[in-house]
Amino acid sequence: MMLLAAAVSVVVPLSLFIWAVTLFMHTYLGQDAPLYPISPWRCLLSVVAPLYLAIHGLRRNSVTMSGAITGYIVGFVMLLSSYSFFAALVAFFYAGSKVTKLKAEKKKQIEHDYKEGGQRNWVQVVCNGGIATSLSILYMVDTGFMDPPLDFGHYYDATWMAMAVVGAISCCCGDTFASEVGTVLGSEQPRLVTTWSKVPVGTNGAVSLIGLAASAFGGFIIGLAYYISLLLTYDGTVLQSVPPQWPVVLFATLAGFLGSLIDSLLGATVQYSAFCSEEKRIVHMPSTTTKHIAGWPILDNDGVNMFSSLLTALLMPRISFALWPL
Repeated sequence: MMLLAAAVSVVVPLSLFIWAVTLFMHTYLGQDAPLYPISPWRCLLSVVAPLYLAIHGLRRNSVTMSGAITGYIVGFVMLLSSYSFFAALVAFFYAGSKVTKLKAEKKKQIEHDYKEGGQRNWVQVVCNGGIATSLSILYMVDTGFMDPPLDFGHYYDATWMAMAVVGAISCCCGDTFASEVGTVLGSEQPRLVTTWSKVPVGTNGAVSLIGLAASAFGGFIIGLAYYISLLLTYDGTVLQSVPPQWPVVLFATLAGFLGSLIDSLLGATVQYSAFCSEEKRIVHMPSTTTKHIAGWPILDNDGVNMFSSLLTALLMPRISFALWPL
């Protein structure tokens, strides 16, 4: 806990500094100030709320200490940039933690690298949240803490980055649901996404009908959390003056589905999968007791997650801009 306390001791002064700078600029530059004055309550919430999640994750064994510290920083950045970003992150954290513990005993028999409680370390937090966090920083730079609603017509850059954040988080949540649900529910044997041949459960790049449905549902959860946050953030007058915000739920659902497919495609090509005759399950490193199934040992699961998140983040703003109803 001392390391987490050290992280808090850095974040608190940083939050106060940001608040003071935005207030100073707005006081002396007025509407010409490059940064919108951030509320002191938002600064306080950006310190306290991620800290609660980090401590909660430690107590529930959802994260390691390094994962909690990294997650705290991720939460701080995302809440400081947008309430809706943080709402999506919270939805991913709770939904992902719950589904990871689904049928844990069965997963222990299938997964070579199974961790009790599904604990995430700092590498996994960075690979799942790093892209969204980076985009959140760019979002803050572009909006100056204004956090506008989704509107490509008036706030193109901000909406582009917001949908990229939605895409990145929805991809990670969708992939988590697909892998955690698809491996333990359903009776059908999964198929390799590149050749459509049947492969053992746990093979990287394998998909199933229930897994694909679960990935879409994971994205839906992110979109719903984002949309509810929008409704709570803005009053009816603001929402009536901008395009409808509900399509974010549909695009997040699509992002969960597409992100899972991208992850499967990468897993089937650049992530090694083999069946170990000694352990009687899928492993991810070649040895004398393994029979190769698919993929080359280029990336591990964390690397695949990060690249999937990045590609989905780049795709979703373009799709949203083309299809968003007026």
